Amino acid sequence: MKFYVTTPAGIEDIACKEIEKLGGKVVEVRENRGRVFFEGGEDLIPKVNFFSRCSERVILLLHKGRFNKLDDIYTEMKEIDYYLLEGKTFAIRSSRIGNHDFTSIDVSRYAGQAVIDSFLDRYGERLKVNLDEPEVIIRVDVINDEFLVGIDTTGDRALHKRWWRVYNHPAHLNCAIACAMLKLAKWKKGKNLVDPMCGSGTIPIEGALTEREVPAGKNRDFAYFRIIGKVIPAYKEEDIHLDIYGIEKFEKHLRGAIENAKSAGVDDTIQFAIGDATKLKGSYDCIVTNPPYGLRIGSKRLIGRLYEKFIPRIKDCMHDDSKAVIITTEIDLLKRIVGESKLSILHERTVRYGGLQAKIFVLAL
Repeated sequence: MKFYVTTPAGIEDIACKEIEKLGGKVVEVRENRGRVFFEGGEDLIPKVNFFSRCSERVILLLHKGRFNKLDDIYTEMKEIDYYLLEGKTFAIRSSRIGNHDFTSIDVSRYAGQAVIDSFLDRYGERLKVNLDEPEVIIRVDVINDEFLVGIDTTGDRALHKRWWRVYNHPAHLNCAIACAMLKLAKWKKGKNLVDPMCGSGTIPIEGALTEREVPAGKNRDFAYFRIIGKVIPAYKEEDIHLDIYGIEKFEKHLRGAIENAKSAGVDDTIQFAIGDATKLKGSYDCIVTNPPYGLRIGSKRLIGRLYEKFIPRIKDCMHDDSKAVIITTEIDLLKRIVGESKLSILHERTVRYGGLQAKIFVLAL
C-alpha cells in the first residue's frame, strides 16, 4: 500500500525517521513542503497514526497525477476504484497551493462528482455525501499542476492537536514541532530538561509523554476505525521519574500548563513554577523553548530587551554537553545576541509555523 503523511514544513526528515522505525519504506521526501511518501502494509495505518509524534495526517494514497484544467482531475479521479466506500458516506476535503483560476471549493465539487460517478458505474450504487460527519474522508491536495488523491485515515482533527490539551495558550506551539525540537536537543531520560517560557506546557508535556512511551494518538477516534475497524496497536506505557521543569511568567498560563499536564497524566513528573526566564538559575542538560516573537509580544523593542537578557542567562545555565533549542522568527536578532554571547550555533533549520517562516536554532557553548 502507498501512503503519505503531512508534517510541518521543515521537519520532514524527523517524520521520515519515525516512519522508518515503524516499518514503513520511505520512497520520497519533499523537503520544506511538508510531505513524506512511503510504502508498507495495512498495519502501518494504526501504527503511524498512534505512534508518530511529528506527523499531522496519514493519507492512504490512491492516485498521484498532473492536470491542466479541472476536467483533468475529474477524468483521472473517475478511473479510481473507490471500493472502500461501499455502504459508507463520504466527503471531499481539498486544499490548494499555487496560482489557479479555480478555488478549493471548485476542486471539491469536481472531485466529489468523480467519486460518485465512478462508484455508480462500477457498483450501481449512488454514494451518499455527508459533509459534517462522513464515514470516509477523501483528501484532494492540489499543488501547482499536481494533485494527490487519498483516503484520510486520521480524520478532521489532525495528529498535532493532542488529546491532552484542555487549556489553550493564545500562541501555543504545534506539538509536532515541539517533538522535533526535543529530538534536535537529543533529550532523553537521565538528562534534565527545562522550558523557561513554557506557556501552556507543550514542550515539557510532550517530553514526558515521549519518554514514558505514551502514544501521541492515544484517546482519539480515528477515521480509519470506520474503514479497517477499531485496530489499536499494542503498547506499554512506562511509569518512570523524569527531571523536567516548566517555568512561566504569567500565572494564568502556568495554571493552564498544570491542567494540561494533569490531563496528559504527567503532572507527577514535571515541576512547574512561576518565574522570569531572564533570571533563570541552575544547570541544565537541555533548554528547549518557544519565546515570544512577532505579534505575540507586540513590540520589537520589548523583544530585543527580552532576548538580550535571556540568551546570556541560558549560557550561564549550560555546561559543556548542554544543548539549547529555540524557535523564533527574530532570526537576525537572535544570531546577533548569540554571537555576542559567544554561543555556537550547531544547527539551524527553517520551519513553517502558524503561517510564519520561523527558524529552529540548536545552540551550545
